[in-house]
Amino acid sequence: MNPHQRDIERLYAHLRSGADGLTQAEAKRRLARYGPNRIEKIAEQPLVIRLLKEFTHFFALILWLAAGLAFFAEWREPGQGMATLGYAVLGVILINGLFSFWQEYRAEKALAALRNLLPQHATVLRDGKAVSVPAAELVPGDVVLFTAGDDVPADSRLIEAFGVRVNTATLTGESKPMARDVTATAEELAALRRDILHAGTSLISGEAKAMVYATGMHTEFGNIARLTQTLHEPLSPLQIEIARMSRLVAMFSILLGVLFFLIGQLVGLSFWANLLFAIGIIVANVPEGLLPTVTLSLALATQRMAKKNALVRHLPAVETLGAATVICSDKTGTLTQNRMSIRQVFYSGALLTPNELIAADPLFAVMRNCLDLRRVEQNGQSVWQGDPMEVALLESVPPGVASFPRLDEIPFDTERKRMSVICDTPQGHTLYCKGAPESVLPLCDAMLQDGNVIPLDEAGRGHLSGTQDQMAAQGLRVIALAYRALPQHDAHRETELVFAGLIGLVDPPRPGVTEAIGTCHAAGIRVIMITGDHPHTAGALAREVGLAQNPVAVTGDKLRVMSDADLQLLLDEPGLIFARTSADQKMRIVQALQRRGDIVAVTGDGVNDAPALRCADIGIAMGIAGTDVAKEAADIILLDDHFATIVTAIEEGRAVYDNLRKFLTYILTHNVAELVPYLAFALFKVPLPLTVIQILAIDLGTDTLPALALGAEKPDRDIMLRPPRLPSERLLSWGLLLRVYLFLGLLEAVAGMAAFFFVLHSGGWQFGSALGAHDNLYLQGTTACLSAIVVMQMVNIFLCRHPSLSAFSRGHRFNRMIVYGIVFELVLISLIVYTPWGNALFGTAPLAAEVWLFLVPFGIGLLLLEEGRKALVRGMVRRNAAESVAR
Repeated sequence: MNPHQRDIERLYAHLRSGADGLTQAEAKRRLARYGPNRIEKIAEQPLVIRLLKEFTHFFALILWLAAGLAFFAEWREPGQGMATLGYAVLGVILINGLFSFWQEYRAEKALAALRNLLPQHATVLRDGKAVSVPAAELVPGDVVLFTAGDDVPADSRLIEAFGVRVNTATLTGESKPMARDVTATAEELAALRRDILHAGTSLISGEAKAMVYATGMHTEFGNIARLTQTLHEPLSPLQIEIARMSRLVAMFSILLGVLFFLIGQLVGLSFWANLLFAIGIIVANVPEGLLPTVTLSLALATQRMAKKNALVRHLPAVETLGAATVICSDKTGTLTQNRMSIRQVFYSGALLTPNELIAADPLFAVMRNCLDLRRVEQNGQSVWQGDPMEVALLESVPPGVASFPRLDEIPFDTERKRMSVICDTPQGHTLYCKGAPESVLPLCDAMLQDGNVIPLDEAGRGHLSGTQDQMAAQGLRVIALAYRALPQHDAHRETELVFAGLIGLVDPPRPGVTEAIGTCHAAGIRVIMITGDHPHTAGALAREVGLAQNPVAVTGDKLRVMSDADLQLLLDEPGLIFARTSADQKMRIVQALQRRGDIVAVTGDGVNDAPALRCADIGIAMGIAGTDVAKEAADIILLDDHFATIVTAIEEGRAVYDNLRKFLTYILTHNVAELVPYLAFALFKVPLPLTVIQILAIDLGTDTLPALALGAEKPDRDIMLRPPRLPSERLLSWGLLLRVYLFLGLLEAVAGMAAFFFVLHSGGWQFGSALGAHDNLYLQGTTACLSAIVVMQMVNIFLCRHPSLSAFSRGHRFNRMIVYGIVFELVLISLIVYTPWGNALFGTAPLAAEVWLFLVPFGIGLLLLEEGRKALVRGMVRRNAAESVAR
């Protein structure tokens, strides 16, 4: 059935109803058959399954394996501290999983209001009488009565309509209120059907009677909600990269374990001793602190973004936004303020701004009286409700312009495209008229010029027509105003009007949007407008905000007949914008961009935006003007609805990726220093310089807060002058691995081994001599190795703040958390070394002052060598840049 194409009588017959609606008994039967009129949420995964997923992703499985191996080693050889390691790793898995689940569950519950968009009650005809019923009880065949300000609870076909205009912005993105009447239409695009009221829209003005033909999930709103809920959310780039990194860590750890097992066999270790040794190698190379550090770093970033009015629902979304290469932006309410304002006025033969409009009493009288607004209470304030265009007219009228008693009204309708009112003024009955220029100007035979009424000849009409075209070319919505003194008993009231002026209105850009788009362009991020609005309006806004100087507007009609291959070619077009698009078309554009390899961010606030928000790599909804459906589908909510906030969020997202690399460099550096002692133990038959429990003290103890401090680094000043990182760029790059494993890590390992042998030789140990596991000299030696790694990491944290800039150049970017991290390291290592419980738990012994003095040159050496490496890198970059300029 196509209710928009049927005449009323055929619709009555099809729905077995009539102009007086249904009986209560029939409505009850239909409710049992069709179900309640509400949006049903498709069954989600049970909370238990969602919680279990936090414990079964790849890196968590690696930690489970490490814990299992640790318990196995403890079973084979008790007393080596492996059980403590196993319990600690289990604690990491548990705490990280619960924290991640809680973060996202809390955000989900804060925004789970999908069903609240539809109105709670509706006035319907039951048994021929108007009654108020819960909107959930509406059924097909019900006749609903509407007045201005009412929300539409279900898809309905108009039976009667008087001056009806509907706000469809939440469903279509169209900022201009749309007229609706009872005329059947052949229009296939649901949003443009003139005789249909769709669920989720609202009446701006007029009165109507309409018959419900679809409820709940069968409405257009329900179709969009279903599409939104069934879409599979793609993995974020960070999730993909961490999964890849987890595989690398697992393979590297197992490879080293096998290699050291073979080495142990060659040097004559027994099978079980060799196996336990290999297990120790594997566990030592699994960075147990990586997962909680990444999670906490993302959580800290969400807190910083919340302070900047960006609420993050899913933790990985923080970093994904920083990787965005394209932003597909809605227009109404996102780039614009979603309210009309007067941009230009043509009065007395001149084009003026509103501020230049003075001594225009006849024009102000039309603007003040030819309105259909009412006062309502909203959030504790009295505001005007009605057509935003009329609100803009009223707000532009100077104080003191009189409002006259209304005697009669000729309401707006789509055929006449104008509205007139008759008022009782001190000069007698006066008619005020406003409407489309093509409707009002033919009724005028005079115009105002320098305060005088002069005849309107053909030359004058031509001038007005040219002025109208000039204003429309700027993307303005143009309306004409006119008036006349009305003789009593005049049957031809809308004739012989006096033209008062043209008003050019616009939905103005949000403050800061132009600068934000400029920043996006400088950062190599493409911005594409996708709107349900008119292409002329969209093009004018694109030029105004610097989106495109010569915008190429593609409408939904063109897109509908375009093949996927043609769309891929079209996406290469600079200055591209899409207008008059539907929800599925917006989603198609996003998917086409993703197939090109783009990381796509989508902004929106309406129901029509929800599918695109869901399928995008990063969905961004407006927090104030956004519908609950859009917020439900989004990853990030802009609490201030400001497009410029996106730029701040992108900057934060890019900083997150940079910071992930920084603390990866930091925490992986000590892996080498932890690995070399095992290598020395196997190859050179020396006592094991670092025990498993001491490795745990570093991974989950001393290094945690400093690593988080690097995760809280502020964005670099040039971060928004760089292009987005390439999709092929890896978090664990070869450059990072070489720097960690062949430079920083080796230097730390040298310091650790030097400290170990310094203590042993100071105590009289000779190479080849045996030392018991509980010998005080051996305990002091392992403590020295542990302390050396911690001291080197205190220096390393400053070196890791930037891969090429000097640590001394970062002084102006003070990071208080780094100071806290170093203090935390000092306190913790002091407790481990100098307290009885620390000695007992970690197998340590107090160190003499000369050991700490022995470590100082190694810290200075690490600093100087890394600063030298950075200087070489900077020099190479400068030379390459100079050569590029020369070429």
